[in-house]
Amino acid sequence: MFSSRLSLNRFGFWVTGGFALAMILSVPVVSIMFVAAQPSGDVWDHLIDTALLKYIHTTVLLAGAVGLLSLLLGTTTAWLVTMCKFPGLKYFDWLLVLPLAIPSYVTAYAYTDLLEYSGPLQTFLREIFSWESPADYWFPEIRSLGGAILVMAFVLYPYVYLLARTAFLEQSANVLEVSRVLGRGPWGSFFKTSLPTARPAIAIGTSLVLMETLNDYGTVDFFSVPTMTYGLIDVWLGMNNVAGGAQIAASLLVFVLLLIILEKLGRRRQRVYQKESSRFAVLPTYDLKGFSAFLAFCSCALPILIGFVFPVIILARLATIYFETSWNKGFQELVLNSFFLSFLAAVITLMIAIFLGYCRRINKSRMLGAAIKIASLGYAMPGAVLAIGILIPFAAFDNYLDGIFRNWIGISTGLIFSGTLFALIFAYVVRFLTIALGQIESSLEKVSPSMDMVSKTLGYSNRGTLWYHHMPLLKGGVFVALIIVFVDCMKELPATLILRPFNFDTLAIHVYQYASDEMLGEAALGCLFIVLVGLMPVLLLSSMLKKSRSVGR
Repeated sequence: MFSSRLSLNRFGFWVTGGFALAMILSVPVVSIMFVAAQPSGDVWDHLIDTALLKYIHTTVLLAGAVGLLSLLLGTTTAWLVTMCKFPGLKYFDWLLVLPLAIPSYVTAYAYTDLLEYSGPLQTFLREIFSWESPADYWFPEIRSLGGAILVMAFVLYPYVYLLARTAFLEQSANVLEVSRVLGRGPWGSFFKTSLPTARPAIAIGTSLVLMETLNDYGTVDFFSVPTMTYGLIDVWLGMNNVAGGAQIAASLLVFVLLLIILEKLGRRRQRVYQKESSRFAVLPTYDLKGFSAFLAFCSCALPILIGFVFPVIILARLATIYFETSWNKGFQELVLNSFFLSFLAAVITLMIAIFLGYCRRINKSRMLGAAIKIASLGYAMPGAVLAIGILIPFAAFDNYLDGIFRNWIGISTGLIFSGTLFALIFAYVVRFLTIALGQIESSLEKVSPSMDMVSKTLGYSNRGTLWYHHMPLLKGGVFVALIIVFVDCMKELPATLILRPFNFDTLAIHVYQYASDEMLGEAALGCLFIVLVGLMPVLLLSSMLKKSRSVGR
C-alpha cells in the first residue's frame, strides 16, 4: 500500500503543480527567443554601421576586467584571512563582506561626487596648488570605462571571497600539513595545494561577478559606458524597435548561458575527496611578521576602504547636508513602497521555492528537474533582458483580453498585468528564485529521507509532512532566503526601471532619477537607506561563514 501511494504521488498534485509553475516561470526565456525570431527591419544594419562593435567590445572588456580584478581581490583576501595570522584578522573576516551591501550604481554615485571636477578632492587640490582650470593639471576621469571597472570590481569581489573562503575552510588539514613537511612556504602551499582544491568555488564566484556585471545598468548608464545592456534599452526604447531589443536580449542570454556552460566544463573533471575527520580538523596557519604582516593588512584593508568605508562616508556627508530637503512625505512613501514591494516579492518567491524544492525532493524525474532548471535561469538573465521577456507576453495578453471585453461587453479592461505591480513582482520572483531555491534545497538535503518514510507511516500526506515535519527544521534556511531576496529586490534597478507602474517609484528609481539629473545630494539619503538594508544579509552570511569551522588562531 505504501509503495502504491508513492507511485500515485509521482503524478499527483505536487508534480503536476511543480511542472506547471516551472513552465509559467519560464515564460520570459521563451518570450525572448520567440520575439527575437521576428524581423527587426534595418536596425542591425544601422547598429553594425554605428555602435554594435563598440557595444560588444566594451561589454567584453568590462566583464573581463571586472571578473579578473574581483578574482584577484576575492581569492587573495580569502586565503589571507583563512590561513594567516596578522593584525586585524578577527575583524577582516567579516568586514571584507561589507561591500556586497552596496549596489554598484550607489558606489558609482558616491565616487563621482568625491572625484568629479567640482567635487571636494579636486577642489582641495586646486586650492593647495593654486590650479585654476583643468588645463593646469591632469586628473583621472571617474566617469569612464576604467572608473566603471574599479567601482564594480571593489563592490562585487565578495562573491569570490565568500565562496573561496568557504572552500579554504573546508580543505584538508592533513594535506596542508604534508605541504609544510615538503618545505613549502605560505605562497607555495597556496599555489600548489589550496588554490587547486578551491578552483571550482572560485570559478562559480567569478561567474556570479560576470553575471552581475552584465546585469548592471545604473553604473554603465551614469558613467556613459556603452555596453550591450545599454544598447538593448537604447534600441528598444530609443528606437522603438521591440524585435531588435529582443534580439540583443537573446544575444546577452546566449552569452550568459555559454558562460555557465564554460564554468561547468572547466571543473567537470576536478574531484577532491577528503575524510570527515580531516574536514573538521583545525587548520594550520602561518604567523606573519613585519613587512609580510603589513602587506597582508593593507591587502585586506584596501578593498574594505574603497568598496565600503569611503562610499558610506561620502553618502553620510551628503545625506546630512541635504537631509531637510530629502526627508519629506514623498521620500517616506518611497521607503514604504520599496519595503512593501520587496517584502511581498520575497514572501511569494519563498513560497514558490519551498513548493518547487519539495516537489524535487519527492519526485526525481528528469523532466521536472529540467523544467525547474529552466525556471531558475532568471538569476542568470540581466534585469533589462528579463523585463523585455515579461513585458512582451504580458502586454500581448492584456491587449487580447481588452479586445475580448470590448467586443463582448463594450468596456475596456486596461492594463491588468503589464502595467501593474503584478509584472514587477513576477520579475522579482523569476530573477531571485534561484537564490531562494538554492537555500531551501540546501536545507532540505539536511533532513534525513527516513523522516519522510516515518511521516507517511503515521498517515501524513505530502503536505502534512512538509508543514508539520520539514518546516520546523527549515526555519533557519527560510529566514536567510527571505532576507537575501528582500534585499536583492530593494537593490534591483533595471527590471524595476522598465516594469514599474506609472506613479509608483521605489528607492532605487528615486536614486537613479536624481543621480541622472546630477543631483547626487538629493539622492544620497535614498542610497544610504539601500546600503543600511543591504547590511542585514551581509552580516548574517558573514556570521554563518565564521561558524562553519574552527580555524587555528
